Amino acid sequence: MEEYIIGKKYQIHSYKHDGSIHRSWDEAVLIEQNEEYLVFGNDRTLVQESDGRTWRTKEPAILFFYKNRWFNIISQFKSDGIYYYCNIASPFIIEDETIKYIDYDLDLRVFADNSYKILDKIEYKHHKEKMEYPKEIDNILNKELKNLIMLVKEKNGPFDRGNIVKMKEKYEKIKKSKKRVDNKITI
Repeated sequence: MEEYIIGKKYQIHSYKHDGSIHRSWDEAVLIEQNEEYLVFGNDRTLVQESDGRTWRTKEPAILFFYKNRWFNIISQFKSDGIYYYCNIASPFIIEDETIKYIDYDLDLRVFADNSYKILDKIEYKHHKEKMEYPKEIDNILNKELKNLIMLVKEKNGPFDRGNIVKMKEKYEKIKKSKKRVDNKITI
């Protein structure tokens, strides 16, 4: 297993199937790693869209990037509960301190009450035709969407709310200790 440094900051770049940049985030702090995925945290991070527009996220988030799964999961800590935004996407790679993956349009929105909705079906169909997604990729993406829905229904992994709260606490502890180190004056 490749070793990464807990507390290290990375950027995130999301691409489309044709290699064009889709969206980027300026910060994700590594808080945990295992053989299946890496877990990052961020809060009020700057996001840049492919058209140049920028905005900041509104709440703390815990992000799961999988090494061999075709999705990534963002848990969002909103005032009325934990929501999830799940991207159907290629497994990630890390190059030049940047997490990179291909976004395949389909998204799963999971609400605080654990209900969910599949998003962007029309965008997926459009890009599938325009960018000529191979049949094999189409099959993988649809299978992984079903696997993701099963995780939601079973409340496993990132959808175990107790576990995700612990991850947020871990992120806050790392952030606080990093802030202390950054503010330390040396003579």
